[in-house]
Amino acid sequence: MPTKVEILSQQLLNLTHQLKKLDLWQLDKPSQAALASQQPFCLDTLRFEQWLQFIFIERMQIMIGANHPLPENIALCPMAEEAFKALGSDAADMINVIADIDELLSGQRQQTLYRVTSNSPANSQSQLR
Repeated sequence: MPTKVEILSQQLLNLTHQLKKLDLWQLDKPSQAALASQQPFCLDTLRFEQWLQFIFIERMQIMIGANHPLPENIALCPMAEEAFKALGSDAADMINVIADIDELLSGQRQQTLYRVTSNSPANSQSQLR
């Protein structure tokens, strides 16, 4: 059975894939000032997809690589649902990946949109709830 770290590593890869699939991945890193924001999700300086790419994914990979304890109190899905609302159902798979990360780390899934109808990775059918 895969460990929590192995599952998280795969989920981070899935999140990266979803960001790229939706053309939300960017090649140029934001400025150090933008990345140093003290606001939650760097809301005043970054778009949420930038925060996911340049803050969240990078920090989680560093924590995994350094064998540091993973966060246990996390709820990214409500922000993702709001930030990606304009994408509609195109964002369903990404929102589900983010909800999976929340559930893995915190044991809670605060997802209201596009819940996957099956846990099977082969079945990516999702529905508006």
